[in-house]
Amino acid sequence: MPKTETPGIEAAAPRTRLRWWTELPLILLVYGCYSAGRLLARGDTAGAVDHGLVILRIEKWLHINAEHPLNRLFTRETWLGVPADFWYASLHYLITPAILVWLFRSRSVHYRAARTWLMTSTFIGLIGFTLLPTCPPRLLSAGHGFVDTMAQYSSYGWWGGAASAPKGLGGMTNQYAAMPSLHVGWALWCGVMLWRYGGTRTTKVVAVAYPLLTTIVVMGTANHYFLDAVAGAAVMGVGLLLAPYVMRGADRIREQISWGTGAPRDAGSSIVSAGCQTSAGERFPRQRESRTGSGAEPSASPTDAGEGAAAAAR
Repeated sequence: MPKTETPGIEAAAPRTRLRWWTELPLILLVYGCYSAGRLLARGDTAGAVDHGLVILRIEKWLHINAEHPLNRLFTRETWLGVPADFWYASLHYLITPAILVWLFRSRSVHYRAARTWLMTSTFIGLIGFTLLPTCPPRLLSAGHGFVDTMAQYSSYGWWGGAASAPKGLGGMTNQYAAMPSLHVGWALWCGVMLWRYGGTRTTKVVAVAYPLLTTIVVMGTANHYFLDAVAGAAVMGVGLLLAPYVMRGADRIREQISWGTGAPRDAGSSIVSAGCQTSAGERFPRQRESRTGSGAEPSASPTDAGEGAAAAAR
């Protein structure tokens, strides 16, 4: 019986083998674009404040403004506020790269699609930062009732009172890049990866808990509104839908580059195996073995060979 491919296994494998020395610069490039893109709208302070107030009014009208009670709780209870600030300032820099490395090493068949989804969603988030600069709750005037827990507990951590950046570097960040919340978006991506590929009950619990707790943390520390978190999840959804098209486009570009540099094309190559050769357009291999024992030329047919042998016998 002819050998058939198993759907969903060979088809899911990447066309080219990915190497860490090509993946690392790509990820660093995307992160560099993310960091640079956050700075584009830093000067539009008045517009950012207006956008933040509009979001807050919408949430109050919908009765979904959970930021106030959470922020009061984190402000009052140090044992909650300090870990929450560490969570906000550190985990997305640690968990997200760790899961990327885990996928690359242990789930390589799924790595490229997962990485493309994350990067596509990140670029969509950068568009949001640029078009809709938003003041986070902690930077609104005191009359709105929010406390900046990052500033309140700055003596406990490595960050400064100005932002979640290291002390002395707060001026190098865009603090008005609140919409959408990529903290929540990246945490959701991590949760999906752990749920799909973790394989144990513990990883599934972590897969659910991590994005949920991150959503609570970003609101309790007054760094994001609830609608920022919703927008972060929506951005990841759009990125998931666009990721297959991005991969197809990347494949086409790679093929064009390989053809332009003179690399061989699979469609026109011949296949040689066990004395048989096929060329492009042939359906079955032709036997190329010489028939020296019968005295026939390689191009002679068996009938011709037989007639030649009979003539020689006479």
